[in-house]
Amino acid sequence: MTMHPVTPPAIEPVSIDEARAYLRITSDSENALLQSLIKTARETVEARAGLALITQSWRLHIDRWPRSNRLALYRYPVTSVDAITAYLPDGTPVVFEADDWKLQQAGRPQRLYLQSRADMASLSGLEIDLTAGFGVDAASVPEVLKQAILVLVAHLYEFRGAFDEQSQPISFPSSFERLVDIWKRVSV
Repeated sequence: MTMHPVTPPAIEPVSIDEARAYLRITSDSENALLQSLIKTARETVEARAGLALITQSWRLHIDRWPRSNRLALYRYPVTSVDAITAYLPDGTPVVFEADDWKLQQAGRPQRLYLQSRADMASLSGLEIDLTAGFGVDAASVPEVLKQAILVLVAHLYEFRGAFDEQSQPISFPSSFERLVDIWKRVSV
């Protein structure tokens, strides 16, 4: 099972102005660097916590039909399943209709229930297109996650080029870890 982004978020959850204020930078001469650091920090938060902060689309590839007809979706929060396509062994696509699945949005991980099909034994792979994210704007992202982004941006900004490659600090700030841990999915 692999998952990759199809359409990235249209905006970042933290603006350059917010980052400049957090870092106490008055000049806009480092805006390009800050934009890059904000994107890196957002992607890091999303990867570490299994989240999509701003609305974005993803494609999930699965090698075979799930025996239980149920899939756990590890990118949270999924707001919609946009398309499901299965493939016959010869590569012929089989497009599912919207009544062929149900998205359980309560809980984490969210689950996708697929309707049993007579031809499911012959289906060799699935592609599931989904939309995930807290919303289309920064206001919909939880504050704790925006704070984690700012903490990581500050860390990356302060330690850029301060050490040679072998001496570069590899850990995240503990405050970043604590902020992201609030949103990490825990298995029991």
